[in-house]
Amino acid sequence: MKRLITFPRYFYYALTITAALNLTSCSTTPEREITTVPLTEQIALPTAAQPKPSPPIAKPTLPEITTPLSINANVKNFVRQMVTKHHFNEFELTKLLESAVIKESILKRIASPSEGLPWYKYRKIFLTEARIDGGVKFWRENAEALTSVSQQTGVPSEIIVAIIGVETGYGKNMGNHRVLDALATLAFAYPPRSAFFTSELENFLLLCREENMNPREPLGSYAGAMGYPQFMPSSFRALAKDFEHDGHRDIWHNPRDAIASVANYFAKNDWQRGQDIAVRANAIGTQYKSVLSKDLKPNSTLAQLGRVNVSTNENISANTNVKLLAFEQLDGDELWLGLPNFYVITRYNHSPLYAMAAYQLSQEIKQRR
Repeated sequence: MKRLITFPRYFYYALTITAALNLTSCSTTPEREITTVPLTEQIALPTAAQPKPSPPIAKPTLPEITTPLSINANVKNFVRQMVTKHHFNEFELTKLLESAVIKESILKRIASPSEGLPWYKYRKIFLTEARIDGGVKFWRENAEALTSVSQQTGVPSEIIVAIIGVETGYGKNMGNHRVLDALATLAFAYPPRSAFFTSELENFLLLCREENMNPREPLGSYAGAMGYPQFMPSSFRALAKDFEHDGHRDIWHNPRDAIASVANYFAKNDWQRGQDIAVRANAIGTQYKSVLSKDLKPNSTLAQLGRVNVSTNENISANTNVKLLAFEQLDGDELWLGLPNFYVITRYNHSPLYAMAAYQLSQEIKQRR
């Protein structure tokens, strides 16, 4: 049964204002909204006069659309589970959830992730000069921690840096949603992935208790991912590391804890020390398309791919397990062979686009350093 969402009165007031402003501006500059009439439009000027162009005027923005979380049967069942399984206080947990809000912007964002873009557009988001230069700077500032962690885990420094760069621009954009709101929204108002986000909400409340944090305070992404590396709560509890040995796993403020946590994530997912990640592939004809699939595990050998006219110029054993990957470019598919370490990167984010962007960014950073 769908739940009707009611909007606050100021939302309709804002819509009325916006509609009126659009009507005012449609006869002059329909490409932007006018909030005030420029002086040159108020006064009749002589024909010869050449008034200076009006400066751009910011578009009015509507307030975030939110509604309080309804304490319905699903929420009550969740509370009972937390009380029974983890000994939370029923009254306090209910009051906490009553303070959460359902955010329409989160529901819109989750429905259109950037992984839906073709490779030639997706790549441009992350392979930028600013992100490459930022990676070089982050590496220099944290060289000691990166070297130590890389030696311990076998995960290259450039991969750790690139992941943090892709996720948050080296900590510059960790998200501005309360994690409580994000997880409550997706757990109780987004049925397609309700089970996953309900589990993450459970883990979030547990980590707040374990780390002695106020659950109303942590900020994160629209999906509830947190800190420099954008760990989901379950990943935080299982894999976050305390590099400083100060009793806190602080992935929000301590880049060294974040570095150790990213490396530990890959190590626990079977990163192979000293092994390649991906290599370019070539194909004759289009038979290669018959072996493409959404499964990201390396499930073919180079010898098997040879039967569909796929090859590589790199020195790889014919019996090496690889995954044929096709990345959409404007002039056709760009083919790569994903090796086991490429698959490990997809455990961080289950997208070949993400993994390839992180890999290519890591190589650019390494070359510039």
